[in-house]
Amino acid sequence: MSRLTHLTKKTPWTGPFNRYAPWMVAGLLAFLPMVGCAPTTETGSTEGESTGAAGTTASAEDSEFLKAAEEAASTIDEAGLKPRIATFSADDMEGRGPGSAGDEKAQNWMIDEMKKIGLEPGAADGDWRQPFDIVGLTATPPTTWTFKGDGGELSLKHHDQFIAFSGVQEEAARIENAEVVFVGYGIEAPELDWNDWEGVDVTGKVVLMLNNDPDWDPELFEGDRRLWYGRWDYKYMMAAKKGAAGAIIHHTRKSAGYPFTVVQSSWSGPQFELPAAGEPRIQVGAWTTEAATRELVGFAGMDWDELEAKARSRDFSPIPLGLTTSIELTNEVEKTRTANVIGRLPGSDPELADEVVIYGAHFDHLGIGEPNADGDAIYNGAVDNAAGVAQVLDILEAFKSMPEAPRRSVVVAMWAAEEQGLLGSKYFAANPTVHPGKIAANVNIDGGNIFGKTEDVVYIGYGKSDLDAVVERWAETQGRTVVGDQFPDRGFFYRSDQFSLAKIGVPAVYLDTGTKFVGRDEGWGKEQMEAWEGSKYHQQGDELDDTWIFDGMVDDARLAFLIGAQVAQADAKPAWNKGDEFEAVRLEMLAEAK
Repeated sequence: MSRLTHLTKKTPWTGPFNRYAPWMVAGLLAFLPMVGCAPTTETGSTEGESTGAAGTTASAEDSEFLKAAEEAASTIDEAGLKPRIATFSADDMEGRGPGSAGDEKAQNWMIDEMKKIGLEPGAADGDWRQPFDIVGLTATPPTTWTFKGDGGELSLKHHDQFIAFSGVQEEAARIENAEVVFVGYGIEAPELDWNDWEGVDVTGKVVLMLNNDPDWDPELFEGDRRLWYGRWDYKYMMAAKKGAAGAIIHHTRKSAGYPFTVVQSSWSGPQFELPAAGEPRIQVGAWTTEAATRELVGFAGMDWDELEAKARSRDFSPIPLGLTTSIELTNEVEKTRTANVIGRLPGSDPELADEVVIYGAHFDHLGIGEPNADGDAIYNGAVDNAAGVAQVLDILEAFKSMPEAPRRSVVVAMWAAEEQGLLGSKYFAANPTVHPGKIAANVNIDGGNIFGKTEDVVYIGYGKSDLDAVVERWAETQGRTVVGDQFPDRGFFYRSDQFSLAKIGVPAVYLDTGTKFVGRDEGWGKEQMEAWEGSKYHQQGDELDDTWIFDGMVDDARLAFLIGAQVAQADAKPAWNKGDEFEAVRLEMLAEAK
C-alpha cells in the first residue's frame, strides 16, 4: 500500500486476539477521537525517561556520529535503488503473492541481499525468517445477488454492481432469508455519544452501511480527518460483533478515496487471513457501487439521499428496508505459510544495543491473476512495494558504510502479506522478536516517489509524537518543509504496517510523497497521482519503466535514514504526545521492559 495510491486493504479485523487485545479494542475506541490533532510540543513520558528524544543539545560524540550519517546518506542513490526495484518487481517474482513460489523466491532474494550488506539474522533462534500460518480463501460468488421485497425481486450483478467475499474460513459462506437493515455509518462511539446500532438487534441480518465517518463538523469525529471509525475494517468488525450475518458497504469514489475498480481488483482472487481464533465473524462481506445502492434502496421504496441525511445525526436509529436476501459463496480454502524476513545490525553501545529502531517495508503484492487486455496476468508491484524494499536495503547499506554503528541496533523487517490486511506486521506485533518497550521507533516505507523532487514531504501521523522534531530537523537540511497528511479523509495512518506496531506502543514515522513538485505547477502532483492510481494501482501496470524519476525517492530514503540514525543514537527513546491514543500502551510497555 501507499498513500500515493489511495489503496484498500483486506481483513485486518480477523485473526487471533493476543495479550494486547483489550487495549487494541477498548482502548483504541476510547482514544480515537484524538487522532490527527494538530502538532504539539507536549509529550508523554515515563519516569526517568527524557521527553526530549527529538534531541536537545547533542553530545560531541553524537554530533560526530550524525555528521558521519549525513555523509553516509549520500550513498543512497538511483544506482542502488533502481536495480533492486527492477529485480524485485520482475515477472519471475510472480507478483510475490503470499504463500506462492514467488513469495518464497522473494524471501530468499531479500535474505541474500541482507547477507551481502553484512547484517545478522534478526528473527528467533538465529533465523532470517519469522514464519506464520495463513489461510487463503478463494470465494466464488453467484453471478447475481437477489433481494426480495413487496415489489418483487431485484438482482445485482457480481463484479459490475457488487463485490462479495467470505467472512468465514469454511467451504461455504451462507446467508439465508435475512432481513436487510440500514445502520448509517455503523459506528458505536460512546465517548462521542454516537451509536448507530442503538435500538435494533441485527443478529442474523444483513446490514447496509455508509463508508467513512461523520465528516461535516470539525468538532465531531475530527471533521474531514478519517478515523478508524471510518475505515471499512472497523465496520465489518462491528457488524460481526453485533451478530450480523452479512455487511454491505456503500462505495463512492469520494468516501473511499479510490474508484470501484480498486475494490474489484483488490477483493478478487485468494484473500489471505491469519487463522481464525474464535473471534466474531460475518458470513459474507460486500461492497456495492453507488448506483447499485441507490437502485437497491429505491427498490425498497425509499430514497437514498433521505436515508443518508437521517444518518447524519446522533438521533439516528437503524432503518429496516423491508427486504430479505439469501446468498451463498463457495470457498476454496488453502492453508499455507509465509514469513516476515528480519535482519539486524547490532548496536555499538553495550547498554543500548538491546534496544532497536525498526525499518519496515512490506514485500508482498497481489501475485498472478486474470490477464488484462494485453494478456498480462502478473501484478508486479513495483511502486507498491518493491520501491519500499529497495529503499530499506539501501538505508541499511548506508548504516554499514559508517565508521561505527549507532548505539542502538537497527532492525530491518520485511513484512509479508500486508496487502491482505497488514498480516505480517500484525503477526509480529502479537509475537515480537524484541519486547515492544525496547523498540525505540518504527520507520515505515510503503511506496516511493516516482515523479521527481518535492519542496515538501508528507509525514503521516504528524503531530502524534516527539518524532516530529526529528523529521523537521532533517527535512530542513534538504530545504524541504514537513506537512501532515494531505488527504486526511483517507485515514492513512491506519492503513499501513506502522499501525500494527503503534498498537503495541511503538512511535512511528511514515513518510510519503510530497505534493509540491519542484518546477511544476500547483496541482501537477495530484494529477499525476490520480492518473497513476486510475491506471496502475493494484493493476498489472505497476511496473518499473522509463517514466520514473528517482530524485524524489532518493531524497525520501535519505531523510528516512537520517531520522532513524538520530533515534538510534539518542539517549532517550521517542514518546507519543500526551493524550495520544497510543500513549497509554507505550507507557505500559516501557515500564514492563525495565
